[in-house]
Amino acid sequence: MRTEFLRFNGAVERDPAIDTWMKEHASGLGAIAHQWFEVMRKCGDEVRELLHDGCPVACLGDAPFGYVNVFTSHVNVGFFHGAPLPDPARLLQGTGKFMRHVKLRPGTATNAAALSRLIDSAYSDMNARVENG
Repeated sequence: MRTEFLRFNGAVERDPAIDTWMKEHASGLGAIAHQWFEVMRKCGDEVRELLHDGCPVACLGDAPFGYVNVFTSHVNVGFFHGAPLPDPARLLQGTGKFMRHVKLRPGTATNAAALSRLIDSAYSDMNARVENG
C-alpha cells in the first residue's frame, strides 16, 4: 500500500532565506528556534530545508519532517507526522490528524533529551515513509 504524504518543491541543502529568518529572529525566542533547527539540520546527509508559510522547515529530500516557528511568547518545534511519534515524556501538543508540536518558553525548563529523541524519531519516521512510499 502506497503511503501519501506532503512534499515540497524547492528544498535545498542550505537555504539562505532561513539564515535571514534566523537573523530577523535573533531575540531569546529566536535563539531557541535556531538551537532546535540546528538539531534538525544535523539529522542526516539528506536533510534539506526551505522557508514555508513563513517558517523554517526541515525535509528529508522533499518530504518535510519538522519545523520551528517563533510566536509572541513561545517557540513551536513542530512535526509534520507528529501524531504517531513515540512521546513517553508527553511533550507533544495538538489534536490534528497528523501534525503535533512542542511549545518552548524562555525561562521554562525543556526536556532537551526527550525533544532530541522526538526530532530523531520524526526524521527516522519520514525516512521509512520515503523508502516505503
